[in-house]
Amino acid sequence: MRDRGEVLIDTLTILDSLHADAEVIAAALLDAAMDLAETARQAGLDIPERLRILLEGQRAASRVWALHRSHGGGRNPEGMRRLLLALVRDLRVVTIVLARQLARMRAAWRLPEPEQQALAKLTRDIHAPLANRLGIGQLKWELEDLAFRILQPADYLQIARLLDDSRGGRERFVLKVVKQLRAALLAQGMDADVAGRPKHIYSIWRKMRRKGVGIDELYDLRAVRVLVDDVPSCYAALGQVHAMWVPIPSEFDDYIARPKPNGYRSLHTAVIGPEGKTLEVQIRTREMHAQADLGVAAHWRYKEGSSAGGAAMDKRIAWMRKLLEQAAEAAREGEPAPLQGVDSDLIEDRVYALTPKGEVIDLPQGGTVLDFAYAVHTMVGHRCRGAKVDGRIVPLSHALHTGQRVEILTGKVPDPSRDWLLASSGFLASSRSREKVRSWFNKLDRERNLQAGRDLLDHDLRRMGLLHADLAPVLARFNAQTEDDLLVAVALGDVGPGQVGRALLELEKPAPPPEPPMAPIAPAEGATTRSAGTVTVQGVDNLLAQVARCCQPLPGEAIVGYLTRARGVSVHRPDCAAFLRLVAKEPARALPVEWGARQSGQSVAIRVEAVDRKALLKDITTLMAQLGVHVLGLNAEQRRGGHGQVRIALHARVADFGQLGLLLARLESLPGVRSARRD
Repeated sequence: MRDRGEVLIDTLTILDSLHADAEVIAAALLDAAMDLAETARQAGLDIPERLRILLEGQRAASRVWALHRSHGGGRNPEGMRRLLLALVRDLRVVTIVLARQLARMRAAWRLPEPEQQALAKLTRDIHAPLANRLGIGQLKWELEDLAFRILQPADYLQIARLLDDSRGGRERFVLKVVKQLRAALLAQGMDADVAGRPKHIYSIWRKMRRKGVGIDELYDLRAVRVLVDDVPSCYAALGQVHAMWVPIPSEFDDYIARPKPNGYRSLHTAVIGPEGKTLEVQIRTREMHAQADLGVAAHWRYKEGSSAGGAAMDKRIAWMRKLLEQAAEAAREGEPAPLQGVDSDLIEDRVYALTPKGEVIDLPQGGTVLDFAYAVHTMVGHRCRGAKVDGRIVPLSHALHTGQRVEILTGKVPDPSRDWLLASSGFLASSRSREKVRSWFNKLDRERNLQAGRDLLDHDLRRMGLLHADLAPVLARFNAQTEDDLLVAVALGDVGPGQVGRALLELEKPAPPPEPPMAPIAPAEGATTRSAGTVTVQGVDNLLAQVARCCQPLPGEAIVGYLTRARGVSVHRPDCAAFLRLVAKEPARALPVEWGARQSGQSVAIRVEAVDRKALLKDITTLMAQLGVHVLGLNAEQRRGGHGQVRIALHARVADFGQLGLLLARLESLPGVRSARRD
């Protein structure tokens, strides 16, 4: 209990040095005394919303620590850091966890060896890099050195012995140099900011390893930085530095004339300073310093070897640094620290989900479990057959949220589906995942792609009555040179088969009204025709005509007639199985027929297969109303074992076959609709 009290007091002292506001101090106290928070809850006392968010953030941080500990740190500490920043709603939480971790590390010598090791690994992987990003140098160097001392005590002691004085001595030396240089520049009429720092032990060890040199070849154990207004002042300050102390020629770098590939610009020089000790001096403009500190050349980006964390993540970090600077400025002026909470513009644009082993997978907003599988490994995505999220089976199109744990269920052989490439299917939100699927099908031989594209296109064109349509007029619309190129594009998902069908329908022009060389069939007295328009029969009139129930042809479709014994002429589609059986027995009863003037329309049954989603039925009925199609009936039912799949039976009245084809094509273009066909 005494140790906890000392850690809490030290935490509050560190927060005070960071000029933390009253809410942050209160949140640190409440989190350390959870029984007090529980007592407040039982007593019905309301904790203010901003304070509750800070407490929730600390609990989220504790979950990240537990995850790190249970998996030995994992292979992706950067993912853990970004997961933490994504989970906390108020970034002021980060100052609390950094202060508390430093206090714990200072008292770590009291802990058993295994606990010291776990605490030091957590500090090295998570806390020290976060402090580095936020520009809290005092916390960063102490966290790194304390962790280094526990994890690699022999290396730590070796570096400490090689240093010619203590850190305190080096700090006093740097302060002395800063005063001398500031006074000299001021005497030359230069408005310069001069600051310095001694290099800490962990940083010295890293640089020795990176460069493969001994400590006597490092010239930046003590360093100062000079900030001026413009480039000419940079070179003027450099001349003053070289006039004061003897330069080391091999250690001069002009990154202003020759910037680094990441855009970093500055003058670097090393000199033999006071007392014969080496000193590094960096000189740059204030604009260069702002870019190096927060822009594309930010120090932590190449120090940590981290890839860009996204615009939103950078914005959150910049906002946090600005908050710390404002707090420090307010403290210097004797004003209260600024109370700032969550910035609504700082919503994270990434999703951080977890593998069963605790690895963090970074996905774009809206990323699905199939995106997750491809992010783990391309072959895992190809073999993906299902997934569990937090132990619950979900469809492959399930969108993930930060912090969810995902288990991918795989098959033995890779077998990606071409449906995954369709944007309307909702399987993939990541362009990288979609490119991996496309690459898989690109590797298949051209003949297989041609056949797959032909099958997909024929399926849609047959439904629209365009099976044998000429594709040449629409090739240019899809940037295809030949029909084969178009088929391959359909197979690879670059062009949807519904798009081709719609393009062909748009090319069709209304046929001119037929000349009446043939007389229309007049219905018998008291009889009614079930056709959507008058049917004419070549050379025969005064016959009863009716649309056959077996195939129900629509106006605009090719039709044939069959003369029945008692019900007049029965009108069929040419491919109707019932008609073909009748004609095979009595071919003389077949009659050529054609559609006459349109009348009220024809009823037709349609089946729609779709992913169940909000407002699906509303979108379908709205579309039908826009096309002028009358809905006669609608029934929707969940498919067994379909994981969110729904089957919709529609009964509608359409004017003709062209309107039916357009309706089916437009239905398939709706989000979530897998297929729409005539039943």
